Amino acid sequence: MKNTFLKAAVLSAGLACSTINNISHAAQVATDPGDYSPLPAGIDLGILYLQSFDNDEFYVDGKQIENGPTLGADIGLLRWVHYMEIGGFIIDPQIILPFGQLKLEAGGNTVEASGIGDPILGATIWLYNNAATKQAFGLTGLVSVPWGSYDIEKGPVNLGENRTKLITQAAFVTPLTEHFSLHLIGEYTFFGDNDDFGASGVTRKQDDQYGFQVHLNYHISDSTTASVNYYQDFGAETEVNGSRQQDKLNSNRWQATLQHFIKPDLQVQIQYGRSISVENGFFENDRLNLRFVKVF
Repeated sequence: MKNTFLKAAVLSAGLACSTINNISHAAQVATDPGDYSPLPAGIDLGILYLQSFDNDEFYVDGKQIENGPTLGADIGLLRWVHYMEIGGFIIDPQIILPFGQLKLEAGGNTVEASGIGDPILGATIWLYNNAATKQAFGLTGLVSVPWGSYDIEKGPVNLGENRTKLITQAAFVTPLTEHFSLHLIGEYTFFGDNDDFGASGVTRKQDDQYGFQVHLNYHISDSTTASVNYYQDFGAETEVNGSRQQDKLNSNRWQATLQHFIKPDLQVQIQYGRSISVENGFFENDRLNLRFVKVF
């Protein structure tokens, strides 16, 4: 029974965070397959994410800008999750700490940043959890607090964002057949203001961002799952010192995921993906993600 719980645990260990949304619009918290499958109280997860991607195409109003800016990033995340039961509901308080480096090239200039990103704190509560049908519905609230590395002279090219964010998600998971399952996630994010954006006293505001994520999973065995993932994002137009930037988001991307247990309490996940279309912002040419989950 314990091994069954362990295998279920790592299937719900996702929530790979996008840490550079101040310059590259994306889902604020990009979920992984199995994120919203609730686990028994008392289980803890220690998780390491490693993400690398190159964006060498930039779009404005759906058109690629010739010789536009390019963005490369190597990002890591450390995450701890604890599952507990309160009032008959499973809840998973957690903390996520991003770190890494960014490199933006534009107009012959190069700006680089490295350090610690803004910590993310919060939890999911499962309002519906049917162990017999394996269907579940969960709500998530996460707060990004502005404690990360931030250099005012680098503006958007920072690991920290110098603002608070409230990220909310709602998700429904259900089996389709013996081997297939479907996970549907909606996301809505509220942004605080950055009052020192590129220069002291310059204020950057951002409209709410919303989107959805879909995971179609094929459970090859108890130890191995393959998935196709889809992410769509809207909104989030920015305003700098009262001037609207006309950078409203309408982008989507696909991703393929393979999860495998190398030990009963240790899972490795590998992902590859790229953008499908981008209205404003960077087109993601290649993304490679690795994830390691240890169950305690």
